[in-house]
Amino acid sequence: MRVLVTGASGRLGRVVLPRLRNEGWTVRAVSRRPRADAGVEWVAADLATGEGLVAAVTGIDAVLHLASSPTRRTHRIDVLGTRRLVVAAGHAGVRHLVYISIVGVDRVPLGYYRHKLAAEQVVTAGQVPWSVLRATQFPEFLEELLRGASRLGLTIGDRAVLAQPVDPDEVAARLVAMLAAGPSYRIEELGGPQVLRFDEAVRAWRTARRSHRPPLPVRIPGRLGRELRAGGLTTSATPTGTRNWADHLADTYGGTGRR
Repeated sequence: MRVLVTGASGRLGRVVLPRLRNEGWTVRAVSRRPRADAGVEWVAADLATGEGLVAAVTGIDAVLHLASSPTRRTHRIDVLGTRRLVVAAGHAGVRHLVYISIVGVDRVPLGYYRHKLAAEQVVTAGQVPWSVLRATQFPEFLEELLRGASRLGLTIGDRAVLAQPVDPDEVAARLVAMLAAGPSYRIEELGGPQVLRFDEAVRAWRTARRSHRPPLPVRIPGRLGRELRAGGLTTSATPTGTRNWADHLADTYGGTGRR
């Protein structure tokens, strides 16, 4: 079976590719620029313009669509680019498209989430048989958020916001299993094993880094704050992942303190 992977050079893509190869898939990976890899066929294609997409999907059995652009050209890549991909895959006779989305896209009022929800709707309305996985946030993202919130010395944030970090390798495993199972025509969810309040995540992070920066509680206003405090980024779906925030911190910092 031949699978095309968009977003193959991203954080999740770098975990997915070796798992696909180990499971016996023949992998064709998309990037905007040519790359060389002995175990993967890399092709150049651009979701923002559609250039190279027809050639990329030709001869492909399934598509794993990971590509996304949270900070710029989001509508052009996530929504219009997904539409271009779905149309090209349909014309090429692709038999299954698996799309990675985010838990909370239908609840949390963020611009990026609105685009991800629109992309889901493109996939589910398209002619290619589909499956969608919504995952909670990766621990690396939570750590980036904490680093950004601590730039002024204090760790700033709404202490009652809830998060449920899930390990990228466990998301990759679920995606590969979904590919193997065939189209489900369902939107599934995957979260980590533990729901954390922001202040709990901060305390564990500061301890792991041997940091004495105090937290500065700031309540997020409006509907956004209400949804985040009510668990808009979490899911009750089972089974969950098994690796939690403490596992990530132990892997990252061990007993050496701040990095």
